[in-house]
Amino acid sequence: MNFRELTPSVIGVLVRRGADFAAAEDAVQDALVEAVRTWPTYPPRDPKGWLVTVAWRRFLDATRADAARRRREDAVSEEPVPGPALETDDTLRLYFLCAHPSLTPASAVALTLRAVGGLTTRQIADAYLVPEATMAQRISRAKRTVSGVRFEQPGDVATVLRVLYLVFNEGYSGDVDLAAEAIRLTRQLATVIDHPEVSGLLALMLLHHARRDARIAGDGSLVPLAAQDRGRWDTAMITEGVAILQTALSRDRLGEFQAQAAIAALHADAQDATETDWVQIVEWYDELVRLTGSPVVRLNRAVAVGEADGARAGLAELATLDPSLPRYAAVAAYLHERDGDRTAAARLYAEAARKASNAAERDHLTRQAARLNTG
Repeated sequence: MNFRELTPSVIGVLVRRGADFAAAEDAVQDALVEAVRTWPTYPPRDPKGWLVTVAWRRFLDATRADAARRRREDAVSEEPVPGPALETDDTLRLYFLCAHPSLTPASAVALTLRAVGGLTTRQIADAYLVPEATMAQRISRAKRTVSGVRFEQPGDVATVLRVLYLVFNEGYSGDVDLAAEAIRLTRQLATVIDHPEVSGLLALMLLHHARRDARIAGDGSLVPLAAQDRGRWDTAMITEGVAILQTALSRDRLGEFQAQAAIAALHADAQDATETDWVQIVEWYDELVRLTGSPVVRLNRAVAVGEADGARAGLAELATLDPSLPRYAAVAAYLHERDGDRTAAARLYAEAARKASNAAERDHLTRQAARLNTG
């Protein structure tokens, strides 16, 4: 039995019965510990019902033990007789709760992984390379923030998707593959809400994740998209991602994740980097600029223009942007090298390396600068 798939629905049952989110989440974690201990010997006929019953008892015990919360105990209903749990899906409610606008992005991601993903605090801390105590404090503060939140109005789907996108972009650290976890959670969300942007995000994740094995060389260095061995791409995952995207696009409610997925699909469609349809990619970037107005999107569009219309055209687009943008120097270095100015490109690669946010990217950019300086 996969405990992680049951966690959000069990928390949701407790919240609907009157428990605040923080207390419900704590009670469910206690119930999961008990399940790990007893289920191998005494497996329940109704796992969800068992967890609901045990978690509710834990909640009531904690409530009774706290004199300051006795009035809350009087307000909740009496303990139910153990039996089959109602098949009410509270997953969507928890998604919206964990992506509440009062939370910082980091707290929203951590709370989503804990409450919806069912990960332990230690697993989340390992994934983010922070001490377990630090992550515990972050999750505790987040739970306190949303404890009093009620759902009289529908939640913001865009905020939920942004949180899942942040989880996916964290990639892999520790014993939890956050990219795979983000895909699992987005699939789960797609089963409880019918929205083309949910499908668009799932397609985008699948299309990017399909290239994962080709991104890292044997020595641990990054492999740029154009140099990747496309035979190592996961074709089944690409096929699934394209099919999901096509269904979403057919609904004619374009959003930014669908547009990003369309760009990823065009890259996946090319058998070789030289066959990439850069003209159509520029057109999709135009849609993304219209949808988001994002300077980062404009920066990526400059690269696409440089491929479609030549490096000079890409540099002209780049000149209209703020040089302080993340990765601006790296893009400028690439376009200058394409234009034949190796000296400027080497200088800019070195500058980009100094500004890189992670060791793998810094190493890659340093190698590019060294290659040009020794050429």
